[in-house]
Amino acid sequence: MRPLIAAVDLSAIRHNYAVAKRCAPGRQAFAVVKANAYGHGVREVVASLRGEADGFAVACLEEAAEVRALDDEARVLLLEGCFEPAEYQLAAQLGLDLVVQGVEQAEALLAAPLARPLSVWLKLDSGMHRLGFSPDALRHWHARLRGAAQVAELNLISHFACADLRGHTLNELQLEAFLDLLDLDFDQRSLANSAAILTMPASHMDWLRPGIMLYGATPLADLSAAELGLKPAMTLSAQLIAVREIAAGESVGYGATWEATRPSRIGTVSCGYADGYPLHAPSGTPVVVNGQRVPLAGRVSMDMLAVDLSDLPDARVGDPVELWGAQLPVDELAQACGTIGYELLTKVTARVPRRYLA
Repeated sequence: MRPLIAAVDLSAIRHNYAVAKRCAPGRQAFAVVKANAYGHGVREVVASLRGEADGFAVACLEEAAEVRALDDEARVLLLEGCFEPAEYQLAAQLGLDLVVQGVEQAEALLAAPLARPLSVWLKLDSGMHRLGFSPDALRHWHARLRGAAQVAELNLISHFACADLRGHTLNELQLEAFLDLLDLDFDQRSLANSAAILTMPASHMDWLRPGIMLYGATPLADLSAAELGLKPAMTLSAQLIAVREIAAGESVGYGATWEATRPSRIGTVSCGYADGYPLHAPSGTPVVVNGQRVPLAGRVSMDMLAVDLSDLPDARVGDPVELWGAQLPVDELAQACGTIGYELLTKVTARVPRRYLA
């Protein structure tokens, strides 16, 4: 078997969910498990949180159906709502919490013959300008949906654009826009994502929505996951599958973009961009071999990457390699590659076996 594995520590995810709950005593929290639980495996994550999580949040109906099959009691929030009329009936059958984020969705809901009414979350565009109603439009639809046969519960939801940037002026403006609507009669309210959970108590409302923090990566630009008390859930690990000596002036990898400035030891690692490692990781990006950091050398290949072992003379074929995890935070790798931890975690491909630790 090719020596590459993504080990997922489910106890770390439970720990991180508890951190979110401790930030806002008395509030409930939807564990965000969209995109296959950010690449960690939705079946295993939901099973691990069953009985602990107050609910789960997903992006589409297919994801919602999968979560409902795993947990027949927890609330399941459909974050983007339904995309076609037939989906409303299935949402009702599954007993979902349904976001309504635009006129088309609101009209389709009112036209739908549902087996049972839904818990509906009206989405406010509080300033991100991606989805949601303007404040005036939301007031209009609140009046139309309150008391409608299709609506069991009418709730308010919105999403921060810049909560990862503490002190950004838009954060306060979005919070104010949300609070300005609370003269309306809502059953439940939800605003705080991971970053707001950790840094904006005024945004906590009734329901939290922890996402990236569940998986042990930081949602903040200026604080690490460790500083926030979060535990990394995924460790992507491989092995050295070859070691060679090259002379000064020789190059490594496609395009010959890395050239040895001294006699060098080059290790080949069993992981590449087809596994989800970032193609554009520059030479010098840290990789952990035998517990020590060494630099990436040359371009990442589809199935392999190379590292400079010149300062690690005892490294041998078969030695363990950590691409990210406890020794190298995924956020640090992401920063070196000009991306974010969210992308790296969600891009670990299906050919990488997951191993689960309870």
